Amino acid sequence: MQLSPAPPPHCIPVSDTREEQRLPPSRPDQGRLVRLGLVLLALTTGCARPAVEGPPPLQDDDTPRVERLQVLMEALAADSMAGRRAGTPGEHRAVTLLEAELARYGVQPAGSNGYRQPVPLIGMLREDGRVRWTRAPDGTLTDTLPPERLRTAYNVLGLIPGDDPDLAGEIVVVGAHHDHVGVGAAVDGDSIFNGADDDASGTVAVLEIARDLAREHAPGRTVLVAFFTAEEIGLLGTRHWIENPTVDFESVVANLQIEMIGRPDSLAGGFGRGWLTGYERSSMGDILAAQGSPIVPDPRPEMRFFFRSDNLPFAALGIPAHTLSSYNLHSQYHTPDDEVELVDYRHMAALVEAAVAMVRELTTGPTPTWKEGGREGLPGG
Repeated sequence: MQLSPAPPPHCIPVSDTREEQRLPPSRPDQGRLVRLGLVLLALTTGCARPAVEGPPPLQDDDTPRVERLQVLMEALAADSMAGRRAGTPGEHRAVTLLEAELARYGVQPAGSNGYRQPVPLIGMLREDGRVRWTRAPDGTLTDTLPPERLRTAYNVLGLIPGDDPDLAGEIVVVGAHHDHVGVGAAVDGDSIFNGADDDASGTVAVLEIARDLAREHAPGRTVLVAFFTAEEIGLLGTRHWIENPTVDFESVVANLQIEMIGRPDSLAGGFGRGWLTGYERSSMGDILAAQGSPIVPDPRPEMRFFFRSDNLPFAALGIPAHTLSSYNLHSQYHTPDDEVELVDYRHMAALVEAAVAMVRELTTGPTPTWKEGGREGLPGG
């Protein structure tokens, strides 16, 4: 199928406006933070370099995790990203940032085109005259449609090979969705839905997990880090990858998604604690309990979060799959007020540490399994 031309991999241009070049405010105790911002700025305004053999030297190795999280969050949820709506230039800028970071860590590309996997989107006209974006069906005659009804979004995928000869053939997918809802009706003069908590926080957490696995001791099982697009319009990026996997899908044994961990949730215990959707449904909950992890069961099962994130398509196919979160039902959800200023970076850093420990156990321990009745509510469950 013919779609509107996509920029070459690793080279989507980033505008040179003052807004997009903005750095975090400088304070006397933030020298390393500003230096890291300059490193990240250079990456986001140029072309990503391909991964290299072995862990490359990084200029931010001595930067505390909490500071790296802040810089990455302020870049990914900046106004210049225009809300990262799937298939828009803002999302493409986020893609450039993500693949540059993966290359910097030494993570292997695992897309169909470098780190990228294109997800073709088509705008379907509704009865009210508005456009609903969905995946372009096979055989769509795109040359009969106006260009404004065609878009290309991107999944960003990286591979960290396992080093256990008995387990390396199995794959754990660790993911987050990097898209948000874009630009909408202004609230108090602000029309950009920055999506700091939803889901820049989960995206940055997965970057940190990838960094740890690629630069420290390798995982036992192979890890696919996946930044899925178009979650906000129907989990489209995840569904596209599952139907067009870039690795052997039969080797996938577990999936962990991370979504909205930027603020503490008092029902989960507050600072540094999070919750797992469907905790009791599979042995992932047992893994966390055995670790003494600060990740606890979802305190709001009536909200059915297990069925509302990118873990769902994996779980529907029989793969133990859950989402880690600390979403506290804050009122900024899907509003222009979901800004980085409201993120608690120390809480986020503590939860990332717990997530790293969880992922390492998922890659070295027994293969996760469903419990009896664990697939209740899922197709075939």
